[in-house]
Amino acid sequence: MRNVTLILDDGSRFHGKSFGYEKPVAGEVVFNTAMMGYPESLTDPSYAGQLMTLTYPLVGNYGVPPFTVEPNGLATLMESEKIHAEAIIVSDYSYEYSHWNAVESLADWLKREEVPGVTGIDTRELTKVLREHGVMMGKIVFDDEPENAPEAVYSGVNYVDKVSCKEVIRYNEGEGKKKVVLIDCGVKTNIIRCLLKRDVTVIRVPWNYDFTGLEYDGLFISNGPGDPDTCDEAVQNIRKAMSLTDKPIFGICMGNQLLSKAGGAKIYKLKYGHRSHNQPVRMVGTNRCFITSQNHGYAVDNNTLGADWEPLFINMNDGSNEGIRHKTKPWFSAQFHPEAASGPTDTEFLFDEFVKLL
Repeated sequence: MRNVTLILDDGSRFHGKSFGYEKPVAGEVVFNTAMMGYPESLTDPSYAGQLMTLTYPLVGNYGVPPFTVEPNGLATLMESEKIHAEAIIVSDYSYEYSHWNAVESLADWLKREEVPGVTGIDTRELTKVLREHGVMMGKIVFDDEPENAPEAVYSGVNYVDKVSCKEVIRYNEGEGKKKVVLIDCGVKTNIIRCLLKRDVTVIRVPWNYDFTGLEYDGLFISNGPGDPDTCDEAVQNIRKAMSLTDKPIFGICMGNQLLSKAGGAKIYKLKYGHRSHNQPVRMVGTNRCFITSQNHGYAVDNNTLGADWEPLFINMNDGSNEGIRHKTKPWFSAQFHPEAASGPTDTEFLFDEFVKLL
């Protein structure tokens, strides 16, 4: 077990041991307060470019499930085809695992996918630093090779382009009652599953694909990593679709931000983001409050929404936007993850609402 050091941009240093693949990495250091779900989180494309710190102290005790693929090409138990996080940082890695569905340890999986893992770091103190300062860039270096420290770049990088599909992919072709175009900004597999189990055909297109010439009944805008301001081509295509038709639109996470931008709103960066399974959101105009799974570092500025738009959900912790809707047209979005793999399923009904509109 080689000694490693996490070095933050403000000069803070945290010392630990390597338990994953041995290579120095750099990225934006973020924290996730969920108690479980590391296989799903690691394979969530929204973590591209980030060093993921888990605040729950014991990680790895239930191992990793088999990486199997369904006949439709979707990963059965993961959220994408590979690990997207640059590294995982934990307090106490469990070298022994026990679970009926586990086939390998977290360490073995990380090594196989060439992703570093660090244990023995005081993640409570690290989280306090990030909460006070805000998320910042950091790098993991091996103490016996300090000269190999990489440089981290996150702001301004189009990570959506790195994780989006490169060609059109069709699911349930000819079988679904309705057709949904899915703009893939880094879509989680469970979003596609949630659509397919509601008997629709999904046409998955690259993030910058002009889909307006396709035949479809509804538009879905997926989650994805990084800064939404790097995705102007997607915004222009969404705006074009909105000018041509009133067909239903549903966006999740990055999809909320891109729909908002297409409607004229502005986006800002949160101090340390929302990454957890227990974010409370309230549906505006009601007393209905939901516990949600979230993973985002940017938010929509409610004060910049146009006259035709209004907030749909509000975060009960900090008052930030958690979704929007058009006042007259069937266009709406959620900043959180109603497909919630892993996490609470309180808001999966939003998929039903979308499909009813098709």
